[in-house]
Amino acid sequence: MKIVIGGQVEKKAIEEKIKEIDPSIETVIKSDLEAAMAMKTGQADYYFGACHTGGGGALAMAIALIGRDKCETVSMPGKKPNEEKVIEAVKNGKKAFGFTADHLDLAVPMLIKAIKSAN
Repeated sequence: MKIVIGGQVEKKAIEEKIKEIDPSIETVIKSDLEAAMAMKTGQADYYFGACHTGGGGALAMAIALIGRDKCETVSMPGKKPNEEKVIEAVKNGKKAFGFTADHLDLAVPMLIKAIKSAN
């Protein structure tokens, strides 16, 4: 599995959290445009990104290049990630996930667990 990391903030922290959970997951940190292009061209399986709102800077390029139907905002300010909604998003074919930086310790483990359960 290959996860590309975009978004506006905490890219390295997201990568570190993924590696802490499962060191076998391949990760690549890229600019938003490069990360979204990697998704569009099939060079990555999933996109994770963080910003201050969870959906703006984290997902804007992914929405533009792979479509809103493949993207999911996992958390927003004052709204923590919900495990049932994360599982449902993955089951429904979402591939790009945005969340707020302050929720990355909750969002990343939920996403990895849901993705592994779906595959």
